[in-house]
Amino acid sequence: MKPAAFDYVLPSSVEEAVSALAGEGDRKVLAGGQSLIPVMAMRLVAFDELIDLRAIDELKRIEITDDSATVGAMVRQATAEQHQELCAAVPLLGQALAHVGHFQIRNRGTIGGSIAHADPAAELPAVALALNASMEVAGQSGRRTVTAADFFESTFTTALAENEILTSIRFPIWGPQSGFAVEEISRRHGDFAIVGTACGVRIDNGAIAAASIGLFGMGSTPLRAPDAEALLIGTNPGDVDLGAIGTTAVGDLEPTSDVHASSEYRKAVGANVVAQAVTRAIEEAQRG
Repeated sequence: MKPAAFDYVLPSSVEEAVSALAGEGDRKVLAGGQSLIPVMAMRLVAFDELIDLRAIDELKRIEITDDSATVGAMVRQATAEQHQELCAAVPLLGQALAHVGHFQIRNRGTIGGSIAHADPAAELPAVALALNASMEVAGQSGRRTVTAADFFESTFTTALAENEILTSIRFPIWGPQSGFAVEEISRRHGDFAIVGTACGVRIDNGAIAAASIGLFGMGSTPLRAPDAEALLIGTNPGDVDLGAIGTTAVGDLEPTSDVHASSEYRKAVGANVVAQAVTRAIEEAQRG
């Protein structure tokens, strides 16, 4: 099938895009289209106007400082994956991108598009949450910052207002003696994850000084596992009870059952996936 007819707008600045988005009728931002275009083609949704962000140079920037890396919303996933300085500064992002779809998807898909789409089974929203990323947002009333913890509200629903666009994502840099890992289970490589995790640990003076566990495919949004993180912090890496970490990470969750997996399966596999990811993250952190 083909999409229903729509008008097409190609703004050259964030201000033009915000102004176009505030017009009358059903309007939608196009930020790569890897999720939007298929549902339009199946006539599951229709819009009066698409506002394509691909011509806005501001949204394509990658800026790295001593303590953070800021990635423009329209940076292609393949561009970020191949950006050596970015992947060295934010290893978890580079690791996660290798799991996103296939290379054809990553050539068109954008970092901001995936995060703003907020699919609870997607890797990048979980990475943003695990790293305490900050979302830079622009609207008619100006610009504001939203933490990842406040950004994801429900399935495909974020804190973005109807007339706002995501302009960039700021990822904190963890620094030396940090390790990261992404683990997921899917039916085939490139499929959305049935369950997955994005983890990070930092070691200081022989003990785990920081830990973060992000979960995807386990609820209506990406999730953190604060109780499991607390078990890790202050522990000697060799004394970590990986089974307890995995069980604690999923202990209070009630993932949905669907055609791909039952809730019980997701919890059982999720615990093992977390244990595997924490193991890899610790090993990487120990290598310095």
